[in-house]
Amino acid sequence: MVYSESEMPAIQVKILIAGGFGVGKTTFVGSTSEIEPLNTEELITAASMGIDNLSKTADKSTTTVAFDFGRLTIPQHNIVLYLFGTPGQERFWFMWDELSAGALGAIVLADTRRLQESFAAIDFFESRGIRFLVAVNVFDDAFAYEPDEVRAALELDSHVPIVLCDARDRRSAMSVLRGLIQYLLAAASAYSA
Repeated sequence: MVYSESEMPAIQVKILIAGGFGVGKTTFVGSTSEIEPLNTEELITAASMGIDNLSKTADKSTTTVAFDFGRLTIPQHNIVLYLFGTPGQERFWFMWDELSAGALGAIVLADTRRLQESFAAIDFFESRGIRFLVAVNVFDDAFAYEPDEVRAALELDSHVPIVLCDARDRRSAMSVLRGLIQYLLAAASAYSA
């Protein structure tokens, strides 16, 4: 069967949004999704006392317990991005294996007030060969570091892109997604050459 360009099925791409607890994954998925995002947010209860570090997220009252889901269509390239936000707390990391199946790439959201919480996501994607970029979510009360300073602190290879973003701002979050797609395309092109 021969398809005309307008009849070609869309290319479906699975993207993970990962990072530590409270770095903005749910916000990122919500700000970029063209549909009402699916959230598995639950109230933070006394059971998380001593387990979750709320010191930098004092206003946070809910947490993702399974995943967030959103969708974004890029009609000019006939691509549909399926966005899966991972849970941030260690006790829910077992979900990452399931969520990563079939993922083409990932975004590791980082908070410079607690960069150490980024290592688990970085290690996860590196160990599975899933390409990722690091998006530093710029919080109002966080010190502004240059991308090279973040790269050194996270001990990232030079090929891993680092960008600054505001997960609340759709344009900023969309720029991160564009950066990831460009990185994935460049890596695929280099691999095939």
